[in-house]
Amino acid sequence: MRESEAATGRDPCWLLIGNSRWHWACGRADDLSCWSVAPGLGPTDGGGACGRLRAWAAVGPVPPVAGLDPGGRLGLEHIPLLQAPPWLGVDRALVGWRAWRLSGSPVLVADAGTALSFTLVDGGGAFQGGRIQAGRALQLRALASHTELPPLPSSAPPLLPSGDDPASWPRQTAAAMERGVQAGMVAAVAEAWRELRRIEPHCRLWITGGDGAWLAAALGQPCHPNLALEALAELGAAFRPGSAA
Repeated sequence: MRESEAATGRDPCWLLIGNSRWHWACGRADDLSCWSVAPGLGPTDGGGACGRLRAWAAVGPVPPVAGLDPGGRLGLEHIPLLQAPPWLGVDRALVGWRAWRLSGSPVLVADAGTALSFTLVDGGGAFQGGRIQAGRALQLRALASHTELPPLPSSAPPLLPSGDDPASWPRQTAAAMERGVQAGMVAAVAEAWRELRRIEPHCRLWITGGDGAWLAAALGQPCHPNLALEALAELGAAFRPGSAA
């Protein structure tokens, strides 16, 4: 998207409220400008500029003072993911549906955010289950809160080497924690995909989320960081209050 288009406000903006961050996007589903900010910040507070909010969805709590129009909220009932149970998080429904729509085949979506969630969608676009475990930052905070440890890193460094490289066995506690958590997440995704490919050889792996970049790199896979916002923009473009998929 060109800066001039964003500045004039001709393009709509979209908002996904996550568990720990607010994720904004401006433009069309296939041409988005995306950024994330602290909870409660608006579309210009994070350094972006866009037009009016067209539709929004929420996983995390919505502050009463946010001033968001309830009529613009896109819920699970507006996402055309077949057999989606009522308890499914809207973020998982968005990424599962978008990955399936783009693949045209069975998909496993690993969304590495506050939680590392796995969402399985079959070749017909129906939800088939998943798994959920704590994400990187949540695991590190849990370790820190239950042990006496040094200050933890605030951002994910590149994944340390594996195998017999000495660098894969850090001597410092903080680095050892980081290595252990990252290695565990990589192993969880690799094993889940390995299991599924034995059942469905055509299943495709999609990786997204805030920690998706290093996770995808460690697995030799592409990363699709804005999968949920792309789905929100595509569905939100035709969204009408009171409508359902």
